[in-house]
Amino acid sequence: MSATTVSAAPVKGERKLLGVAGLAWLFDAMDVGMISFIIVALAQEWKLNEVQMGWIGSISSIGMAVGAFLFGILADRAGRRNVLILTMLLFSIGAGLSALTTGLAIFLVLRFFIGMGLGGELPVASTLVSESVATAKRGRTVVLLESFWAGGWIVAALISYFIIPQYGWRIALVIGALPAFYAIYLRWSIQDSEKFEAKKKEEKQGFLKNIAEVWSGKYAKRTIMLWILWFCVVFSYYGMFLWLPGVVVLKGFSMIKSFQYVLIMTLAQLPGYFTAAWLIEKWGRKMVLIVYLLGTAIFAFFFGIASTLPLLLTSGILLSFFNLGAWGALYAYSPEQYPTLIRGTGTGMAAAFGRIGGIFGPLLVGYLIVSRTSISVIFTVFCISIIIAVLAVLFLGKETKNQELG
Repeated sequence: MSATTVSAAPVKGERKLLGVAGLAWLFDAMDVGMISFIIVALAQEWKLNEVQMGWIGSISSIGMAVGAFLFGILADRAGRRNVLILTMLLFSIGAGLSALTTGLAIFLVLRFFIGMGLGGELPVASTLVSESVATAKRGRTVVLLESFWAGGWIVAALISYFIIPQYGWRIALVIGALPAFYAIYLRWSIQDSEKFEAKKKEEKQGFLKNIAEVWSGKYAKRTIMLWILWFCVVFSYYGMFLWLPGVVVLKGFSMIKSFQYVLIMTLAQLPGYFTAAWLIEKWGRKMVLIVYLLGTAIFAFFFGIASTLPLLLTSGILLSFFNLGAWGALYAYSPEQYPTLIRGTGTGMAAAFGRIGGIFGPLLVGYLIVSRTSISVIFTVFCISIIIAVLAVLFLGKETKNQELG
């Protein structure tokens, strides 16, 4: 598909794709958001310690790493749409079954499969949207796609605040299984991009060759940059945000109050996305990533040292604002590093490596809390991680604003 054809894509079709893929994104975020609240409820019901709580978050990231790698490769073979539907079904069914569990072991197994679905869906959806939208607004559209993540977290916080205390965590997980019905609707609502269909007919190569090409001389530098960026961002995000309700409780507030405060912090994600979406076509991907990541690092530090409610809320709100804006830029930037033939593989592999960080983040918090390490020290670790991501983008990253996708 030529650049001219891409630019001429009807606005209505682009909006429909954004809405359809965005709702899939929202459902993903709803699950991740709810589990951060459910961990607190499970700790009370199943008498879990901090290490066990950390494993609930980390096992999902193990699944995400496997899912991002496998489904990213599969998306370059079977198509973006088919993989999107498959991954949604996988995490929805897993969420429904996990509502029936009575012990930690089976719950962890199901969280692994849910993680596989989540990990596969996110990079595939962003790849599909990137290939289907006009170059001049591609970055903005992908950031707007990511903004649905904030909507999912807000829904998760509302469900957790109103449903879990009243009706229990199992009902919340049943609600999380509803996207299975949406996946059936997706089957008839979206198609693969014309760019992918054209490349599929022109060229075919094995997945091992795709993997090798991602690390070839032409793409090695950008692959190294992306892997560092993904690892540091995911490590800090899941370490901080899966523990957010728990950390608020550890700072002396009740479970209900922690849910309420985290809901307030979550609302700040939306303006974070919208400002990043507006700036990304003005400043470029690199500058938006650097500014929003630096904001994340600064307010992660202040959240860690917060001992009063005003500082806790202010730093938590700004942490959400900058961190989720950075996520939007990350998803816009990643697919632009590779040509269509290996885009799913390259983006999926970077996301998969990042999910390894998501394994260690929540576990590290659990172990450090057990060893009586202060929250301020823990959040300083995440602050340093984000600074490393900034340096990777600054010195290894290349600007991709207005770059035609090959």
